[in-house]
Amino acid sequence: MSRSRTPLSTSGPDPDDIIRVLDDLILDAVQARASDVHIEPKEDRLRIRYRIDGVMNEQPSMKFRLALPLISRVKVLAKMDIAERRQPQDGTFKTKLGRLGPVSLRASTFPCFEGEKLVMRILRAGDILSLDKLGMSTGQVVQLRTLVNRTGGLLLVTGPTGSGKTSTLYAALSELDTKRLNIVTLEDPMEVQIPDITQGQVNRRAGFTFASGLRAILRQDPDVILVGEMRDAETAAIAVQASLTGHLVLSTMHTNSAIETITRLIDIGLEPYVVANAMIGVLSQRLVRVVCPHCAEEYTLGRDVSEEVGFAIPPESKFLRAVGCERCLHTGFRGRTGIFEIVEMGDRLRTMIKQKAENHDIKAHLRERGIPTLRRVGFQSALQGRTTAAEVLRVT
Repeated sequence: MSRSRTPLSTSGPDPDDIIRVLDDLILDAVQARASDVHIEPKEDRLRIRYRIDGVMNEQPSMKFRLALPLISRVKVLAKMDIAERRQPQDGTFKTKLGRLGPVSLRASTFPCFEGEKLVMRILRAGDILSLDKLGMSTGQVVQLRTLVNRTGGLLLVTGPTGSGKTSTLYAALSELDTKRLNIVTLEDPMEVQIPDITQGQVNRRAGFTFASGLRAILRQDPDVILVGEMRDAETAAIAVQASLTGHLVLSTMHTNSAIETITRLIDIGLEPYVVANAMIGVLSQRLVRVVCPHCAEEYTLGRDVSEEVGFAIPPESKFLRAVGCERCLHTGFRGRTGIFEIVEMGDRLRTMIKQKAENHDIKAHLRERGIPTLRRVGFQSALQGRTTAAEVLRVT
């Protein structure tokens, strides 16, 4: 997708012009609701792309001669080594955008054949949503609030990169009494500063890893611990032990479903009985794009697609189709919302985990308990007109 805007090019690499080009680029991205800006040097141009609502969107290219001065400008702002072009680098910086005020960005460079690719993540500091604004049903909000107010245990939020796991964890923390509880986080990176909470950021160069940081947190008399991600067996083992000794531990894993999360913990070396006793729940989630209300078209399902999607959908069901207009930048969508699968541990499920039950048996048990899958939740959202059936199939 390419939008019409003032071409961001200059007649030469004058420093003042480069500053203007970068400011205009960031301002344009913020106004387009982009989460990331990709600047990619090609043989004859500087390719510009925005990630909007989770999908890459092509923008007007710049002249190739802007690549070096533009990336150098970002390196200066983000306190990177401007002379180093052979190694990846990352850093953060803030810039002021007139009436929009200051904007925080996280920048990273990656050496490539044509030079260096630059990606800037736009950090929306202070923009923490409450649980009832994430897209959960009323029942799911009540269920998750009950879990995060437990005094101990392990609660995992799972999903692929970019599925909103961190936003859910921050929303969960906002439910807690920060005056009464000692809440400590260990993140990589720390994107949002939360008042009355102690936040730490991993620094591998200094030897400050998730595992070493978690050990240190346990000596800080914590009530609630948030670990940004359980990436290895050592971190997982420490987190599980902490959850078994009177601490509420919140964390994330890159798995596709609640059942796969349980399997992953066992596969990395944790004993099934330890996993069963430690876990209080697993939340699996995805982000789906919200269909634009100004241009969406309604259509009636003309055939039975139950076999394709895995459950019954009446042939005459009505869905919305994304079209595209000026208000949604011709994407057919505007904004995103979450779809969630929450599995709370029960006695039967704990027993099945300890006995190393097969995944299909656990799935059958969850069906018996009436816990809907992510795809089923997504199609319910599509039937309600919030998103499209195609979007649900894309993410699930």
